[in-house]
Amino acid sequence: MANTPLNQEALNQLFLDAHTHNGWQDRAVPDELLRKLYDVFRMGPTSVNCSPARIIFVKSKAAKEKLNSALAEGNRAKTMAAPVTAIIGYDLHFYDQLGKLFPNVPTAKSWFDKDENAAYTAAFRNGSLQGGYLIIAARALGLDCGPMSGFDNAQVDQMFFAGTSVKSNFICNLGYGDASKVYPRNYRLEFDEACQIE
Repeated sequence: MANTPLNQEALNQLFLDAHTHNGWQDRAVPDELLRKLYDVFRMGPTSVNCSPARIIFVKSKAAKEKLNSALAEGNRAKTMAAPVTAIIGYDLHFYDQLGKLFPNVPTAKSWFDKDENAAYTAAFRNGSLQGGYLIIAARALGLDCGPMSGFDNAQVDQMFFAGTSVKSNFICNLGYGDASKVYPRNYRLEFDEACQIE
C-alpha cells in the first residue's frame, strides 16, 4: 500500500508551526511517554541499522543539578525548568551490537572495529540522525522540544558516560512549552539558496 501525504495539521505540528522552546509549563512528562518516544524514534533508518544513539533522560533534581554545572550560562534556567532534558550521545563501539542489529552480514563488525575513523564517522553521523528523529517523534507525540549545544561535552561525558564508549552530541529539553516565551521565527533559506536539481 502506498504512503499518503500527511495532512496540513500534521505538517504544522512537526515542522511549520513548531518552534524551539525556551520556557516550560509546570507539567510532568511520564516515564511511559519517554519509553514510547524511544520506541518510535528507534525505527528511523541508520546505516547498516547501526543505531549508535544512546540517550539519558535527565529528570530528577539531583541529575538536573549535576547537568547544570556543565551548561553555558544562557542555557541554565530553561534547562532547569524543563521537565526532562535528553542527553543525546553516540556509542563509538556501536559495532558490538551489529551481530543482532545487522545479522544479514555476519562480518559487519569488522568494517568498524579496527578503524577508529570509520567507527567515529558512522557513530556521529547516525547518532545525529537519531537525535533528529527524536525531535520529530517527540513533536508527533505532543511534546515540545528545545534542542541546544552550549554545554561542556567533556564534562557531560565524565559525569554521565564515564567508563563507557559513549560521547555526548547535543542536548534537548522536552516537555510542554510556554508559547509566550517562544522567539519569533528566524529566516530560513529559500529553495534556490540551498538546493539545486541536476
